Amino acid sequence: MGHIGNSDREYRLLQQRLDYNITGAPYSPVFIAILKLLFSTEEAELARQIPLRPTSLTVLACKLGIPVESLKYKITIMAERGLVFDLEYKGECYVVLAPVVIGFFEFIFMRTRDELPMKELAELFDQYMFQDDRFAHSIFEESTQLGRSLVREEAIFEDDYTEVLDWEKASLVITSAKTIGLSLCACRHKASHLGKSCSAPQKTCMTFGNSAELLIKKGMAEPITTAVSMMILEQCKTAGLVQIADNVQKNVGFLCNCCGCCCGMLQSMKNFNMGHAVVTSNWVVQINNQKCIGCNSCVKACPLGVISLVKGQQTNKHKKAVYEEDLCLGCGVCVTTCKFGCIQMKPREKRVLVPETTFDRMIAMAIERGKLSHFIFDDPSRFSHRALGRIASVIEKSPPVKALMAIESIKSVFCRSIIAGAKKYT
Repeated sequence: MGHIGNSDREYRLLQQRLDYNITGAPYSPVFIAILKLLFSTEEAELARQIPLRPTSLTVLACKLGIPVESLKYKITIMAERGLVFDLEYKGECYVVLAPVVIGFFEFIFMRTRDELPMKELAELFDQYMFQDDRFAHSIFEESTQLGRSLVREEAIFEDDYTEVLDWEKASLVITSAKTIGLSLCACRHKASHLGKSCSAPQKTCMTFGNSAELLIKKGMAEPITTAVSMMILEQCKTAGLVQIADNVQKNVGFLCNCCGCCCGMLQSMKNFNMGHAVVTSNWVVQINNQKCIGCNSCVKACPLGVISLVKGQQTNKHKKAVYEEDLCLGCGVCVTTCKFGCIQMKPREKRVLVPETTFDRMIAMAIERGKLSHFIFDDPSRFSHRALGRIASVIEKSPPVKALMAIESIKSVFCRSIIAGAKKYT
């Protein structure tokens, strides 16, 4: 560490700590500048010692040698800014260091703020996320992702509608939630500070259940009713936004209404050829070229820009819509835009695998990204955990395991075994 200047040391260590997260935080001078705007030097020193898994505030205070009330005060201040999570369970406060995404980026921009230099932060985050592909690769380079596309239920023919499972329906995600929170779309809010935001509504980000309760408590979301939530969903569909939800089957935590021009996930797919940074739905577009008159409405509507018009084989034929099936999100936006009934959704030949719970998703992401040791054995204050972490890290990165992970059927068995063991351990 001798090459790191004293003024940057704590921020560099915090960056390294954040990079242990499943979604990563690769080094960049721009990211260090972001951390300096968000954390004081003292806060950076404290934050890098907070585990990545929820830890009792009492236990953490004992390990750090800080009085509980003093630590709670510091944690509360940081939690109000969205830099750490402070959760209550059975009367006990638990603390966890927030990742960059889904984490303090969203918490900064999902509400209006007066205490932070929002324009400067927007410029820095935009540089960090899009000036090169390192950050995008740290989040999206593998197959298990944070978000998944939801097919528009109205885009499915009645005969096929029974094939859409409950967790694939935005309406069911909303109506089954006990608590719903509404926030600003972090991506469009960030873009507005750069003068780049589109005309789509901004107050469209929904959270559910425990996630909603946490954000409402911190003033980052406002509670809304199921009826209001359904009304907002319909408004977002009318505005041509695509619904992207938490990539889990049970207890879905969020539902975003995204535009192709501002959304960080969709931008990464388009700018960096990231493939499926958003998991597709179990549906895909099918275009009837006999009906298509080349009106261009579906081309404009597609959030990923994977539909285009090409000339027919005969020179006297008008252009027809074609699409790249491998890149289709299966969202159905184009179906509801076409006025001539030329497009419909068909089931994908192979169903998309969606993790059952958030824990399952995180374990799968950790395995794929070589960060299982950080997730399971993370506790910077205990040597035993560090030692176990090194062992697990070696196992993860060994050639035999990498070879096994390349074989889908074995990978599935391996993942299930790891998940079962991890659940038992934690």
